[in-house]
Amino acid sequence: MLKGKKIVLGITGSIAAYKACYIIRGLVKKGAEVQVVITPSGKEFITPLTLSTLTRKPVISEFFSQRDGTWNSHVDLGIWADAMLIAPCTAATLGKMANGIADNMLITTYLSMKAPVFVAPAMDLDMYRHPSTQHNMEVIKGYGNMIIEPQSGFLASGLEGKGRMEEPEIIVAALDNYFNEQNKPLEGKNIMITAGPTYEKIDPVRFIGNYSSGKMGFALAEECAAKGAEVTLIAGPVALSTRHRGIRRIDVESCEEMYNASIEAFAGSDAAILCAAVADFRPEHTADKKIKREKDDLVLRLMPTHDIAAELGRRKKSGQRLVGFALETNDEENNACLKLEKKNLDFIVLNSLRNKGTCFQSDENQIKIISRDGCKEFPKKKKDQVAEDIVNELCLVIKN
Repeated sequence: MLKGKKIVLGITGSIAAYKACYIIRGLVKKGAEVQVVITPSGKEFITPLTLSTLTRKPVISEFFSQRDGTWNSHVDLGIWADAMLIAPCTAATLGKMANGIADNMLITTYLSMKAPVFVAPAMDLDMYRHPSTQHNMEVIKGYGNMIIEPQSGFLASGLEGKGRMEEPEIIVAALDNYFNEQNKPLEGKNIMITAGPTYEKIDPVRFIGNYSSGKMGFALAEECAAKGAEVTLIAGPVALSTRHRGIRRIDVESCEEMYNASIEAFAGSDAAILCAAVADFRPEHTADKKIKREKDDLVLRLMPTHDIAAELGRRKKSGQRLVGFALETNDEENNACLKLEKKNLDFIVLNSLRNKGTCFQSDENQIKIISRDGCKEFPKKKKDQVAEDIVNELCLVIKN
């Protein structure tokens, strides 16, 4: 949920200042706008040119940017920001923050900040353990600031790695999680999601299946859980794991198993997203032993599997929402619209195999969201970003 957020990044005079580049990249990648405020000593460790190149904004360091009376307003920055992050934060800056010593632009910005403040300390272990440093950290925590520091890890001396600055990706994740916690439009909702392929057995060692990796469905599960939902994820055979504790996973293999699990879970769900690539046909007979190659050919008679989307559409009650997926190779929009109506869906997510580098096995996807109100087109994105687009649409549908 960092997309569109305005972050003031304070950088102080620490050897860890170079890691600010990775923090900026992580924040920008998630859609945040970053304004750097750096102390004079911070510029001894990293150049403003490097930072402004990454943020595409001039770096602020002094009160007066020119000799013509133009000045940088710490008050305006405090109003502009959605959050302030000080990383790395030295022991000296901690002391100034705790005691209100406003002798540089960073501290005056901090004292004017209306938004939450995150602090990532960076110093050697002895400085970190000194009672005055610990006292200052307790003081600024008492002011409502949030400290981000390593919870584990060891230095070469064998002592715990407290004092060193937390890794950039974890710092970015801490801010992301904070804003996710503040924005939970699906809190109290139960969402069922199907993901991955199904395998329809021919014999004990062979099956009919497809190339689905499950990545899109798992990304949807994580996004729904991050927005507060209790998620039931019904997953076909995939090599993926879940991270969020709000996801309950049910592993299945065949369409029959996915059908039964979906019918049971949907009854208590507020919404369902049917992302799985379910096999449309299965062998009429499954051999109990491996089929030997004794003939020049092998004829398999196939029969249709359950149409999970159609059955859930038939069972859908007032207030429930149902989202489907359509993977098409031709006449995409028309086929998706027919499926939308036939299966009683609230909206359908259309992907096309004609979009290279998307769909099966890929980390990216390019979709259209089609409803009775029209069609929304989206550019090619990472699947976790696509999941955010889809879940945002679901939130709108639930709200209405």
